[in-house]
Amino acid sequence: MRYAAALLLVLIARAYGATVAVDVGHYNAEPGALSARGRPEFEFNRDLAADVAGALRARGVQPRLIGADGSMVHLSRRTAAAVGADLLLSVHHDSTQPQFFLGWSDHGVDRSYSDRYAGFSLFVSRRNVDLPASLRCASAIGAALRAGGFRPSLYHADPIPGESKPFADRENGVHYYDNLVVLHTARSPAVLLEAGVIVNRDEETKLASPETRRRIASAVAEGVSRCLAPRTGAPSL
Repeated sequence: MRYAAALLLVLIARAYGATVAVDVGHYNAEPGALSARGRPEFEFNRDLAADVAGALRARGVQPRLIGADGSMVHLSRRTAAAVGADLLLSVHHDSTQPQFFLGWSDHGVDRSYSDRYAGFSLFVSRRNVDLPASLRCASAIGAALRAGGFRPSLYHADPIPGESKPFADRENGVHYYDNLVVLHTARSPAVLLEAGVIVNRDEETKLASPETRRRIASAVAEGVSRCLAPRTGAPSL
């Protein structure tokens, strides 16, 4: 049954020509968070975005990679590059608030980490041009990640400085984050994915694994395929 459903999703996407802009979060000069072992977030984002693009392509959805060379500094250029896509998906990896960091030595190098939180998060903006479709896609991606064995982190809703992002769909790990530029300036539905917490030492190791990346990418692509079916006019499953 799962194979038949997956095949149907591929046929639907091919028939209706869905396109997804896959945005690689951050860039070389400002690479985002540093993992517990000192690897820049941008590198995690780039690797996962490439796998997501491949998984989408395998389902007949046309990916459009944005920012993969690390030179795209201005967020407005990213949303401009996504014009015409059915969805903008911005790929990121997560950190925590500074008060939760501890110090440790990794092969003789002093680094910071926090094992306090783990899991994925998804964000949509109520200022986006199409909030209902953005939320539908975020929820579909979250549901597919949960079905694939991943769990939402949920801590971004905690009532502390720097967080307090209200839930849009708690079960599937979706939050409102209205002022994220890449979400509210997009001219299509838009979702930002935090695939996992790279300052968590165990989760960093898992997220660096090609097998884990493939599992995440497959789940994301399945969720995207499901959410785009009704948008493109195909029957939803």
